Amino acid sequence: MTEGASWTLDELVRRVSAGLADPAYPGAPNGRVRELPDRRVVRWYTTTGLVDRPAMRGRTAVYGPRHLLQIVALKRRQAEGRSLAEIQAELAGATDETLRRVAAVPDELIVTEPAPAAPARRARSRFWADPPAAAEPATSGNGADTVTRLAGVSLPGGAFLMLPADRVGRPDADDIQAIHAAARPLLELLADRGLLPPDERSS
Repeated sequence: MTEGASWTLDELVRRVSAGLADPAYPGAPNGRVRELPDRRVVRWYTTTGLVDRPAMRGRTAVYGPRHLLQIVALKRRQAEGRSLAEIQAELAGATDETLRRVAAVPDELIVTEPAPAAPARRARSRFWADPPAAAEPATSGNGADTVTRLAGVSLPGGAFLMLPADRVGRPDADDIQAIHAAARPLLELLADRGLLPPDERSS
């Protein structure tokens, strides 16, 4: 048996389908039996003891070659008209050699292909962490330098809204309350994307 071979439930189901894709497998004997098992059926097999329980890698169920052989062997015996009780009596605790003989799975299905390399993730720009560029002074119509005064409004989660105070004046309490209400969807978006602490988002 190949050591270290492990698959997710979806990968196992695909390999089972490939293992049964040959003329020697006649398919389901009647309409009550699924010709090819899906994820739900595989889980049911493991719950009832027809197939070994998977190993767990964190919260992910991991299956190996023995699971593949057990399921394919079970389906081949079902195709011969055997009941699940008969199959369980024959195959429960069967050796890998016995399962391979009954399942007749091609060797290439048991070998684990190397997982494709994950595409390199582009570094996410942290524009908010970069020091601000030096601002060029604004000029009035006569060429003289002018300075724009800003008023800041503190938002939940540590965000800060800057307003041009010299043009519109400083916001009053009603303005700030309206700004907080209007900014709530933006603050929730920033928190969901990890740009604000999630435990401090506005409520």
